[in-house]
Amino acid sequence: MAYMLVILEDPAQRATRTRPEGEAVYRRMVEFADTLQRQDKLLAVESLASQDKATRVQVRGGQAQLLDGPFAEAKEMIGGFFLLDCASREEALAIARRCPAAEWATVEVRETAPCYL
Repeated sequence: MAYMLVILEDPAQRATRTRPEGEAVYRRMVEFADTLQRQDKLLAVESLASQDKATRVQVRGGQAQLLDGPFAEAKEMIGGFFLLDCASREEALAIARRCPAAEWATVEVRETAPCYL
């Protein structure tokens, strides 16, 4: 089964690190991904740029509405994700507990499924 680990972080937390601290955190995440790859668990992984560079799109009544970030109402942003191939929810949760991002952010575990479920 496919599970996604969604990294939910405080939008301001990245600015609290120096460049070397940020690079060290990123290296830990890359090492975590490399481990998952060697275990044949990793289907996809990406780190996302800050929401300052994001644009939200909504179409209402046939009209597109665009809203550029940052988004003042956002209490958290998606910082990245890991898409995993796991035998069970328990295995996905065990992997999430080992994710370095769980130390400074929230790691949400979600099973993939059609949107009507």
